[in-house]
Amino acid sequence: MLDQDPEQQRLRDRTADQYAEIARLVGSLAHEIKNPLSTINLNMELLAEDFGEADNPRDKRKLAKIQMVQRECNRLQSILDDFLNFAKIRRMNFEPTDLNDEIRKLLEFYRPKAEQAKIEITPYLKSDLPSVLLDREQFRGALLNLILNAQQSMPGGGQLVVATDSTPRGVCLHLIDTGCGMDEQTLARIFEAFYSTKPGGSGLGLPTTGKIVEAHGGTITCQSEVGRGTRFTIELPGLKRLSDGEARSAERGMRSTEIAD
Repeated sequence: MLDQDPEQQRLRDRTADQYAEIARLVGSLAHEIKNPLSTINLNMELLAEDFGEADNPRDKRKLAKIQMVQRECNRLQSILDDFLNFAKIRRMNFEPTDLNDEIRKLLEFYRPKAEQAKIEITPYLKSDLPSVLLDREQFRGALLNLILNAQQSMPGGGQLVVATDSTPRGVCLHLIDTGCGMDEQTLARIFEAFYSTKPGGSGLGLPTTGKIVEAHGGTITCQSEVGRGTRFTIELPGLKRLSDGEARSAERGMRSTEIAD
């Protein structure tokens, strides 16, 4: 039988509280920006229709400028959407979960894309891991983001190793790619909001992943070397496993309750 560590729960609650107030503020600000941005984009679409049949150089130049503004509006819209996802208050639905089972399901989902990208997936999933408390949907999204980052670092294909192991505190998960790697300056900033080395990137994917891991009471770290690849490591607390004596006591207590009822 399994029991939740009260200290782990306090850590998760404290982390959620820390994000709550700032999430409300930045969410309100982002919505205030999105409204006029949508109006600007709509008017640009109407102008583009007006100049859609441009047949002289002057009108064609105007249409090109309108289309440039449209592209920037769309880019800002995408950044705001990512920002709202980063800042929103997350209501976590924790359930006792077999981490290996969740990983297998995600890798099976990702496998067709991996084959298309010429990426070999190599799983090393240790058996008999302790169960962990996961919000399965949100954790799956965080893990998928790391896998897609690995794919982007291997544009010509490569290998992705996914490994799990037990730790004194619970479990750890390693994602190791054979991609281009990162230098020390980039590595030091990957979890900073809005920092990105990708053209058009919002710089919010990894910070969002970090927040989700922290909300699970876990930690995420990264090691990387240019030309040799990258390793992300997620550590999660395991559920406390009751001793045989505690389990029998709990079972007797449940039976006593059933008889009393």
